[in-house]
Amino acid sequence: MAEILGVGLTHSPSLIAPDELKNYSLTRALRSNDRIPTERKDSGSWPEAMRAEWGDDEGYTAAKYQREKLVNGFRKLRAELDAFNPDVVLVWGDDQYENFKEDIIPAFCVMAYDEFECQPMVGGDGSQRPNVWDEPADKTFTYKGHESARYLAGALLDDGFDIAYSYKPLHQPGLGHAFVNTLLYLDYDRKGFDYPVIPFSVNCYGSNIIRNQGGPNTRQINGSDMALDPPGPSPKRCMELGAATARALKASPWKVALIASSSWSHAFLTPKNWWLYPDVESDLARFEELKAGNYEAWRGISNSQIEDAGQQEMLNWMCLAGAMQELDRKPEIVEFMQTYIFNSSKCLALMKP
Repeated sequence: MAEILGVGLTHSPSLIAPDELKNYSLTRALRSNDRIPTERKDSGSWPEAMRAEWGDDEGYTAAKYQREKLVNGFRKLRAELDAFNPDVVLVWGDDQYENFKEDIIPAFCVMAYDEFECQPMVGGDGSQRPNVWDEPADKTFTYKGHESARYLAGALLDDGFDIAYSYKPLHQPGLGHAFVNTLLYLDYDRKGFDYPVIPFSVNCYGSNIIRNQGGPNTRQINGSDMALDPPGPSPKRCMELGAATARALKASPWKVALIASSSWSHAFLTPKNWWLYPDVESDLARFEELKAGNYEAWRGISNSQIEDAGQQEMLNWMCLAGAMQELDRKPEIVEFMQTYIFNSSKCLALMKP
């Protein structure tokens, strides 16, 4: 039977930009989110821990500290990945209005491309994207696909999952940010990343995928918010999919690293906190459950709870949790960074054979 390694990390875009630019989610929200009441933009109204994190330098000290801790965590994850030496790396990531658009929105999609060519240092307007590596906009990162993607799609269909699969991009060239950022962070020191990859897209954003188009601003029609889209897959279904994935790959001839990539509650998805800070209390509850290996607690979480907490992207972690529960694997927490001002709390974890 094949060996499987479990890994959890973040793909937070904020770690690409140099900290001194102070292009933090809170800074952007204070500057441009007109839905935030004026009195809530006053730091005096914020939770005490949030004010302390903001400090007297608008979060710069906190940003440097967070980066140091997370980068050290990325290095540990990469060392474990190299020691495991997988034949293929599967990444569960959210499609944030990249390939999942108005023409088709599956719950899940196995991306069975032969190759992925990405230029992540190009900004949305085609300009140079400032980045901590000083890499030019035209630098291309190439990742290999793997034959196991077809095998997995077939195995999941045989197991009762009406899974979607694709052999080429529908809209987004290369890889969406959830996947390419994951690979960039696992190669933070730029040693190269030669492991073949299976990107496994999850419709985490569900009811907000079209009306938000992957960002913080809700689209409006005639002055009113667009109607909610249908929901994404439930935590229970994501865990069932993860378990089925583990069964299929355990029966395969390949050594596989299963990776869940996301931050947890997102400030821009948490209107009850006026889009300023994430649901840190809910994140702490999920963290204590994870640390205890209590995956079953996640199975009972509803879509409405996920959306209320701004934890949509945690559905990627629900897939990993289902796989690890199937394998009776307990987590080793590498890092947990709670934050009020950097959009989302972040967890790094290992589930070793």
